[in-house]
Amino acid sequence: MKRYILKTQGCKSNQLESVIIKEKLNDAGYEESKDIINADYFILNSCSVTSNADIEALRFLRNAKNKKPDIVTVITGCSAQLHADELKKHPYIDIILGNDDKFSIIDAINSKKNSVKDIFEINYFNNQFVHFYNNTRGYLKIQDGCNNHCSYCTIPLARGKSRSNSIDNIIKQIRLYTDIGIKEVILTGIHIGQWGQDFTEKKNFLYMLDAIENTDIVRYRLGSLYTNEIDDSLLNFLSKSEKFCPHFHLSLQSLTNKTLHAMNRQYNAENCLYLIEKIDSLFDMPFIGSDIIVGFPGESDEDFNITMNNVIKSKLSNIHVFPYSVRENTKAANMPEQIPEKIKNLRADKLKLIAKTKYSSFKKRNLNTTAQVLIEKRPDKDTGLLKGVTKNYLNVYIDSKDKSLCNTIQKVKILNTKDENLFCTII
Repeated sequence: MKRYILKTQGCKSNQLESVIIKEKLNDAGYEESKDIINADYFILNSCSVTSNADIEALRFLRNAKNKKPDIVTVITGCSAQLHADELKKHPYIDIILGNDDKFSIIDAINSKKNSVKDIFEINYFNNQFVHFYNNTRGYLKIQDGCNNHCSYCTIPLARGKSRSNSIDNIIKQIRLYTDIGIKEVILTGIHIGQWGQDFTEKKNFLYMLDAIENTDIVRYRLGSLYTNEIDDSLLNFLSKSEKFCPHFHLSLQSLTNKTLHAMNRQYNAENCLYLIEKIDSLFDMPFIGSDIIVGFPGESDEDFNITMNNVIKSKLSNIHVFPYSVRENTKAANMPEQIPEKIKNLRADKLKLIAKTKYSSFKKRNLNTTAQVLIEKRPDKDTGLLKGVTKNYLNVYIDSKDKSLCNTIQKVKILNTKDENLFCTII
């Protein structure tokens, strides 16, 4: 029996696609290995959102070959799609598969041939159903690609134009999930707010959510959205939903108008802050996360301070902070006033401290409140306690070791924090 190791970098779409790859391998009689020495194949589903991700991908592949010279290494994902010609030069890489080609993993392994389609010639959504899922909460990919042209981003080059999954496929996947006991789905994609824009008969995001509301799924959660894709009709719909988890992840990238303009983002900081306030007022303690890039070309100390002060005064619950990473074939790579790495990292460290404080404050706001918690399928391996996630995206420990409660939704009271962890009891 042939054995493989599958490693995944990057976003939720990549994580879900690795589940699909694994299912295809297992169905074909391959067995997952726990260590490289016993594996015949090392497969990397790569990310290319930053230069560090590309460097890390090469390191993973090189290390696999160093540990076992006769192992067959396969790279797929965004780094493979963007850098196929360059990757062919590396002797420790055997097979290269593009983003749309990764689902033909069995054919690629059998033929030992590279396959990287022109991503911009693909006009269809490559739907792949998931039949087995080991986690309590299931990702559901509703869309791929992106039609935006942000000046710093190569993801449209790696993923192509926006392509939407059909309502029928989405509903069928939800039914497959509910049949195997999944209680919550997370709608993911590269730019989920663009769902439906490529259909002949235009259907908007709200149309798709309304269809999900009529399924048996207990609750659903949204991936990242642009602020200008969240309007009053969407907020009113979600605020009335029994199934929606009040968890918003806003793709902000900056809270300074000058930088947003240079990034080619189609909104301003004032609108973002207004939206955050509106979300906070409409929902009961919603989790409002975001992404912020610091050290973008031309970002002065004053620009950074504006973003930092706007973050502080906002009701954001947490922030993922990234130093700007120069990406080839983007407009921002050729912009003047590139910021030195030292300054980028100092700014990132400052904002990360603020993010940590805001997240800690959000958790404390939830003390002595009740919540609906979806308990994970397996107890925590260190404490033996049950773990779960609230609708507003807080990870909590439950004061119980009763395994029969795994993969159920329980009403709890959040009692205290210890070492930044939240503890609760079932009521």
